[in-house]
Amino acid sequence: MKFDKKDLLLYAVTDRSWLGSETLYSQVEKALKGGVTFLQLREKSLDYENFLQEAKEIKTLCKKYNIPFIINDNVDIAMAVDADGVHVGQNDMEAGNVRQLIGRDKILGVSVQAVEQAIAAEKEGADYLGVGAVFHTDSKADADNVSHRTLKEICSAVNIPVVAIGGINKNNIMQLAGTGICGIAVISAIFAQPDILKAAAELKELAEKMVKA
Repeated sequence: MKFDKKDLLLYAVTDRSWLGSETLYSQVEKALKGGVTFLQLREKSLDYENFLQEAKEIKTLCKKYNIPFIINDNVDIAMAVDADGVHVGQNDMEAGNVRQLIGRDKILGVSVQAVEQAIAAEKEGADYLGVGAVFHTDSKADADNVSHRTLKEICSAVNIPVVAIGGINKNNIMQLAGTGICGIAVISAIFAQPDILKAAAELKELAEKMVKA
């Protein structure tokens, strides 16, 4: 799937922490209806069979809404369900190895925190970068904070699109205006909200303003 940087405007990363009585499927559908433009399925503790089944279901949902669907970290699952791509962090499989496994036609995203990492990821075949945490976040306890100055430097140093992640919500998103990012990646700002559809719609509107500002 060839994707456009506009697809990265509102990038949702799933998290089952706030399911309550709902299913991940129903929460993701609300997010997509609300305006999410890109979806990453992130599962750190599901076993292979359950992860595979879930990935198939969420992939079908993303196809229905014509939204790129990628898997966090798990190349085997991504290939098994023919996902649109994979996202890896600095401690996961190296980007170059992932690119060899998934081929040229799939989307490869890489998490980076520094300019050197960003340049290396682009050379290894990344299609986009996720940079963060740009604000304090509880969703990823091990994420180091990245200054907005470094975020700007990363955007200037590479030719591929960059999304910011980490602690972004409707109250602080406009602080990212002018950094050069083409979108935001969020977890709790959508999935922890009582009205997921409304939260996604509000964030999309703000993201559009922020990118243009």
